[in-house]
Amino acid sequence: MTRVKFSVASKKRRKKVLKKAKGQFGGRSKLFRTAKESVQKGMDYSYRDRKQKKRLFRNLWIARINAACKGEGLSYSKFLKGLKKAKVGLNRKILADMAVNDRKAFGKLAELAKENI
Repeated sequence: MTRVKFSVASKKRRKKVLKKAKGQFGGRSKLFRTAKESVQKGMDYSYRDRKQKKRLFRNLWIARINAACKGEGLSYSKFLKGLKKAKVGLNRKILADMAVNDRKAFGKLAELAKENI
């Protein structure tokens, strides 16, 4: 009979990988080798996408502000330039939220930006 070395550590390592692979389809959640590959790829994607999420949200905020600015008769760049000259220190996240949920306040900001262009 062959001698088994490191059985406790190996089993623990495999269980850890298979636990992370839960919810995967077919052999990706049952077979250790494919599960390990799948988990590794998933970890790579999650690392990459944590960075991408920040870019995507910034793009979304800019699109929302731009759409609201067009409704006020301004371009996005002129709107931001006017706010900067008026020394309004709101970031894009807050401006986008105002553009969607509080049109009156956004309209006042747009007027302020028009005055300061």
